[in-house]
Amino acid sequence: MTDQSLFDSEQAFHTAFVSGLEQLPAENELGAFILVLANASFDPAIFQVLSPALKRQFQAWQQQFLESPAAAGNFAADDVAVFEKLRSAGFEHLQTTRTRMEGIWQLQFNQLRSFRPPRNADACFDTIKQPFNPDGFHFNRPFLQKEMLWQGEWLGRSVKLLYNKFPFAPLHGLLVLDAEQNKPQYLDENDHLFIWRWLEGLADDMPMGVAFNSLGAYSSVNHQHFQTFVSYRKLPVELGWWRHAGGNETYPLSCQRFIRSEDAWQVIERLHQANQPYNLLYRQGMMYCVVRRFQGSYAHENWTGGFAWAETMGAITLTGECDFDQLTDSMIRSEMQKLFQP
Repeated sequence: MTDQSLFDSEQAFHTAFVSGLEQLPAENELGAFILVLANASFDPAIFQVLSPALKRQFQAWQQQFLESPAAAGNFAADDVAVFEKLRSAGFEHLQTTRTRMEGIWQLQFNQLRSFRPPRNADACFDTIKQPFNPDGFHFNRPFLQKEMLWQGEWLGRSVKLLYNKFPFAPLHGLLVLDAEQNKPQYLDENDHLFIWRWLEGLADDMPMGVAFNSLGAYSSVNHQHFQTFVSYRKLPVELGWWRHAGGNETYPLSCQRFIRSEDAWQVIERLHQANQPYNLLYRQGMMYCVVRRFQGSYAHENWTGGFAWAETMGAITLTGECDFDQLTDSMIRSEMQKLFQP
């Protein structure tokens, strides 16, 4: 899709998002099937619409693997590993994402995300910049063309918006600027300013957020990308009672809020010079920056796979149902304290 009208409003984006899922070739592309299933399971309303077709497709894939075990060799190893976990669970036992509040924190139990390949999630880092690896996973892989929600020109840049294969945010996407340049997961000023201006140019009834994980802050892919979501609901970091927002309460992590793009960039540049990992959240006319320790420099608790942008902004994804039921405010704050970088 190249029509920019999907960015006109939340409803327009939602319509295009679901329509795109319906058109993905999930009957003959295993990766596409997994993507559609994971995105549908994140939203119970979408799952209700797509589940009859998904159940038929699941049964067809299962039959294919039963009749010809060698067929696994025709698909990406990551997709085969995910499907084996789906087969073990059984379609009837797959759960849509559940949510609850724990104090001010937004929690979700996301079963499908537990099947996701780890990529960089288990790696240890001591630098926020590494060379792009053309042999590693990146967003120019030909098969990803089928997972595109939108692509086109915007503000003079080539922009791709892909579905997030294992979403954990509403209408979750992956935004790649000038993908063919093969840039590593490292911001420059032009990229920062593009995101700021792009959001400022959207309509008020298009509540898009854009997030960025630096390398070493649980970015799973070393090919520059941002994560997008669409929701009016504020994340906990956006609430007005925090000191970084003019309130009296101290956020459990080192966080700053900026309302000028130039001020935000000055801080990002200093973090680059200090080799300091960080997570960013952009909203229209605003950016939040959480400074934190490198992944792998501390031992996170077993209930989390590590805190990336959503967790540092107060939205906690859990892949264990018992953890979802039992997690407490003090456990969350204790984990944040491990990341704290004054």
